[in-house]
Amino acid sequence: MLIPSPTARAVAALSLTQIIGWGATFWLPAVTGPAMAGELGLTLPLVMAGPTVMLVVMAAVTWPLSGVFERYGARPVMIAGSALGAAGLLILGSADGPALYFVAWVVVGLAGAGMLTTPAQIAVTEIAGGAARRALGILVLAGGLTSTIVWPLSGLLQAQWGWRATTLSYGVLMLLVCVPLHWVTLARRPGQRSGPGAAEPVGLDRARFTLLALSFAANGFFTWGFALTFIILFEAAGLDHAGALAAASFIGIAQWAGRMVDVLGGRHWSGFALGLAAYALFPLSFVVLLLTSSFAGAMLFATLYGAASGIGAVTRATLPLQIFPTGAYARASARLAVPLNLSFAAAPPVFAALVTRAGPHAALWLALTISIVAFGLLLGLRMLHHRLAPEPQQSLALKVE
Repeated sequence: MLIPSPTARAVAALSLTQIIGWGATFWLPAVTGPAMAGELGLTLPLVMAGPTVMLVVMAAVTWPLSGVFERYGARPVMIAGSALGAAGLLILGSADGPALYFVAWVVVGLAGAGMLTTPAQIAVTEIAGGAARRALGILVLAGGLTSTIVWPLSGLLQAQWGWRATTLSYGVLMLLVCVPLHWVTLARRPGQRSGPGAAEPVGLDRARFTLLALSFAANGFFTWGFALTFIILFEAAGLDHAGALAAASFIGIAQWAGRMVDVLGGRHWSGFALGLAAYALFPLSFVVLLLTSSFAGAMLFATLYGAASGIGAVTRATLPLQIFPTGAYARASARLAVPLNLSFAAAPPVFAALVTRAGPHAALWLALTISIVAFGLLLGLRMLHHRLAPEPQQSLALKVE
């Protein structure tokens, strides 16, 4: 099924603004962090705490924004979020010490709640109609290229101009590219607001929402935390540094291939089928890594883990479409982002501390355990949804208000 041209324009624009938005904020210190630390008088761990502050603020703000998305649509929120993001980067690029540095990340977090991932996915569903799942798959696929595109660019800009000018340049890019694209290409009114009953908010079944939120948060916790230990774990399994780096680098390729699965064949499989397949591959990949001591075994792990991670990223965007009524997608997505962003924020320090104090294999066993829990939660959700699907909006169901 082809994507209608207004949707195609919106997806193309959002793909670009998401690459700019994430690359200029969360992923920026991966390149500029050491220079920031040296000039601002901070340790590198404190500099890297900036993106954690961003995620926590995003989590705190996203739930209250759910009603705004539902009432006014994603377009005005994303326009305001992009402008605020530019202001946050201006503060960050002008910071002269720890106080202003963390103030900047608070502002960036407020902006991120209005312009990153969840608002973009809501914007796609508002304009795409029946092509929403395919459009979301393409958006997630494009987002997987963020670090591949932005890290080399950030390195080049920093080498030429320094980290401050690099940060300010991204702020200008956000103001002059993201704001106009959100203004021009996004739906001026959410499509689901038209029609009978649009004034009556659709309820969310509490049990299904809770299981989905817990499974997403568990998956997000070990994927974001475990990513810090790839090279260390490969070396602990007996690989030399070059082999460990090669296997770790292949994970990104496998992730992108996993995201392609939904784009190429998603219409033939339900979101649950793809999600459960991905969630089952995670523990299998960890078992492979526990048993391996060779480069071939590490590459097998990278393939299984990367494919699972790529499919899982698409599942997080598309599965709410299958579980909840169309009119409730904005509210469901915004509220699901709260536990997900909190798990993203908590995972890196937890896994870093575990690797430091208990060794890399302790992190691997924790990831294996949580991956099994995440699979069980998603399987339980599938069974519950199958039982309740004939009456998804029955009046006696518990609602998330």
